[in-house]
Amino acid sequence: MKDFATSENPRVQAQLDRLGALSVPDGRLGLETIRALLARLGDPHLRLPPVFHVAGTNGKGSTCAFLRAMLEADGYSVHVTTSPHLVRYNERIRVAGELIADDRLADLLEQVLDLGEDLNPSFFEVTIAAAFAEFARVPADACVIEVGLGGRFDATNVLERPAVCGIAALGLDHERFLLAPEDGVPTEPLERIAFEKAGIAKPGVPLVTQEYATGMTKAVLDQAMRAGARPALRGLDWFAELSGTITYRDQWGEMALPLPAMPGPHQADNAALAIAMLRHQAIVPVSENAIRVGLGAASWPARLQRLGAGPLIGNREVWLDGGHNPSAGAALAAHFGGRRFHLVIGMIAGKDPAALTQPLSGSIASISAVPVPTHEWFPAEAFGPDAQAFADVLAALAALPDDGLPVLIAGSLYLAGDVLRLNRQLPD
Repeated sequence: MKDFATSENPRVQAQLDRLGALSVPDGRLGLETIRALLARLGDPHLRLPPVFHVAGTNGKGSTCAFLRAMLEADGYSVHVTTSPHLVRYNERIRVAGELIADDRLADLLEQVLDLGEDLNPSFFEVTIAAAFAEFARVPADACVIEVGLGGRFDATNVLERPAVCGIAALGLDHERFLLAPEDGVPTEPLERIAFEKAGIAKPGVPLVTQEYATGMTKAVLDQAMRAGARPALRGLDWFAELSGTITYRDQWGEMALPLPAMPGPHQADNAALAIAMLRHQAIVPVSENAIRVGLGAASWPARLQRLGAGPLIGNREVWLDGGHNPSAGAALAAHFGGRRFHLVIGMIAGKDPAALTQPLSGSIASISAVPVPTHEWFPAEAFGPDAQAFADVLAALAALPDDGLPVLIAGSLYLAGDVLRLNRQLPD
């Protein structure tokens, strides 16, 4: 599956067309290609500002958003690379607080693609090489780097000495890649996922984690031991009690903090992980006040986002979420808390249609199935006998009764990006 990208800038689009034509040989794993590409760029990954490296199944992007907001609240300049983009490819490369400009992006992608033409790199390898090259060129105080897929063989895992590594919530996702048969790895699926994510562990570097089931925790600790990392486990090395506030505690003290502005109870968990990562590293000090400010300032589009009035949704209460696995379904169910809503869903073929509909089943008033732009998608019947098919989100919304119930649009970040574009809410 390719990460399709378009741009209104013809110079950028010319390079995105080259990116879209890349293919990766089936079964290729390892960091050899990204290392070779970075070597031709002068090994920029060895010259980055202090790095906060974040893996996980759910919540890693939100954790990155909290890290960025808290660091910036203390006056630091921060580079960020996350994936996927929602509307514009530029969202993947934030340079010293600003999305990379089109002209610079076009030059950068052209340089990387030209240098790596004979290496057959992937879309993501080119993106990470470009991001690291820019982050090494432009001064900043910190880098926040989100793992793309897995951890052990992810292109970002060329980093040698980050300030801290973190692992967010874990669950089943990308099973085709992360559960591929291999000798010497855990065979239980969730333990294998934990093993892959903890592959980002580095010698002497704090590895800060959420709390997991026993077998998953063991897989994480095994990886940490192999790498010589310093594990910091929630429930053992740091604690966060979540009610109407966040009560955070570790060996350095205790803080009573407000809940984050981002909606959903799971966001307090993501915020707690960001706090623990900041406190378990000693390279970029962050004050308690900056943590408080960051909790209120952080935002992450298409993750339980309440859409504003716009040309697509009018003035109706519409929530947007790109989640597509059981963990995301559980988080959505917790947010709505039994409140009924209409579900507009588009899901890429190969995912599990029940991942969202099952945990949300007690709250769904209707299901409208729509295509996912530029991808193969599940037809309406995959979501149950009562699901109705529509040509697009606009048609699905227009057919809903005016009954005062909210609407949830979910199932794919690619669908979410199209919704943001149509409603003229571009991520900045």
